[in-house]
Amino acid sequence: MQSISGIINPDVLEKKEKFAQEFKHAQPCRHIEIKDFLNPVIADQLFEHFPPFETLNVKRKSINEDKAEDYHFERWHPVFSQVRDAVQSAEFCQWISEVTGIEGLHSTQDSLGSGLHQGKDGSFVDVHVDVNMNPEKGLWRRINLLIYLNKYWKPEYGGDLELWDAQMKNCIKKIPPMHNVAVIFYTDDNSPHGYNRIRVPEHESRKSFYTYYYTPIGEGFSYRDSKFLPRPDESFSKKLITNVKESLKINTKKVLKYFGVKKLDFQDKN
Repeated sequence: MQSISGIINPDVLEKKEKFAQEFKHAQPCRHIEIKDFLNPVIADQLFEHFPPFETLNVKRKSINEDKAEDYHFERWHPVFSQVRDAVQSAEFCQWISEVTGIEGLHSTQDSLGSGLHQGKDGSFVDVHVDVNMNPEKGLWRRINLLIYLNKYWKPEYGGDLELWDAQMKNCIKKIPPMHNVAVIFYTDDNSPHGYNRIRVPEHESRKSFYTYYYTPIGEGFSYRDSKFLPRPDESFSKKLITNVKESLKINTKKVLKYFGVKKLDFQDKN
């Protein structure tokens, strides 16, 4: 297996202190945007071998999202497993702990560990906050890493990652999903995020590689389910439908949990 510096750009690893300061002071939530995150050869290989949309196992389509995702690395080109092993390695987990100030970060080998997201023409994910727990592992979800793999992306395609304030009044920052750009952000009530509907040619799609990082559940933890949050310019009807749907989802899960049903659909949404 290649060393971590063979997968992740060594210049990125050397700028730990710089990224730590940027992360600490970023708005509206603690985050950093890193260009040229991976070794460029590795990033190009991920792009070239990204699995076709139709082969991804999970299709999410509702009033609030339209995308596909998967995490079955054994079915894909070996470069995907190499990247997963690098970003889940003890060395990189220590690096990301020092950048974010959260000790003991690590990932998992399930759907809430690492995987792929992909969206074809018309894909979108409405603004949301993420579930803050891996229920099967009993871990506290703290940090998201997204690596975009869109080599020929054009601004007119849209699909920028939007970071909103916690009150859902303003989109504070937009990050285009350009090739080999990584975004690392703290996932809590202060990190509503999503992307608007994309318009791309038939051969194009919005591609990303995700990894989520955890710590044991400890002081300060309070369970929060994933939740879509309507944008202020959305129609009254969509706001109503979204709020009712999300309330029903959250309350249904509470009832099922009360009766001992543990296998719930904790969506990641990113």
